[in-house]
Amino acid sequence: MSIGQSLLPEFDREMEGTRKTLERVPDGEFGWKPHEKSMTIGRLAQHVSELPGWATFTIETESLDIAPAGEPPYQSPKFSSVAELVNSFDENVKKARAAIAAVSDEDLQKTWTLLAGGKTLFTMPRMMVLRVSVLNHLIHHRAQLGVYLRLKNVPLPALYGPSADENRF
Repeated sequence: MSIGQSLLPEFDREMEGTRKTLERVPDGEFGWKPHEKSMTIGRLAQHVSELPGWATFTIETESLDIAPAGEPPYQSPKFSSVAELVNSFDENVKKARAAIAAVSDEDLQKTWTLLAGGKTLFTMPRMMVLRVSVLNHLIHHRAQLGVYLRLKNVPLPALYGPSADENRF
């Protein structure tokens, strides 16, 4: 079994829980934030929705410059509804899953670089990028989104076991 194939069950499980969390973001409240230094709930949910797509960038390119010199910087998509957000997430998951399923072990060992304005932010093997900058990063922000939802008194989905609001056993 390839490394990519061995990653798919975990990827699928994390995407399932992430979709459940995104579906609970309150429509019409994208501008809310719990603290002046915090992202808005809409920006955070949007970031979570696009992270699976970073798996596709990682596998299909050697690098990404998020603020290339003389060009417009990378722009995250903007959504006006939870339905748009979830649809975009689903499309990102579909493309990422296909890329992970097809990638060779050799390609996962090649390095990938994230840059900003030509300056290297990090370089690491693609497999590490998938783990750290895609899966772990997504899990981190999904948990952050869970805190936002709790503060909005939105019931949280059961992810790794029951939540205080949902018992899937």
